[in-house]
Amino acid sequence: MSQQYQYAVILQPDPEEGGYSVSVPALPGCHTQGDTLEEAIANAREAIQCYIEGLLADGEPIPEEIAHPQAIVISVPVPTAAA
Repeated sequence: MSQQYQYAVILQPDPEEGGYSVSVPALPGCHTQGDTLEEAIANAREAIQCYIEGLLADGEPIPEEIAHPQAIVISVPVPTAAA
């Protein structure tokens, strides 16, 4: 049985080109993209697997992400310019 690892992925929508770019903060240089959210997530899984396979082939340890980053959206009031 294989060990399971969990990684946070950042899905950034691309309003100009469409689709999503994806990065994995715990795995430097691990990036991918997808035309749809589903494709981006599937590509992220594949990119992570390839990244880990490369680490194993090089005899490197597999990073573990103990605390996952969290993203929230906040509203910030911006004062209007004085007339």
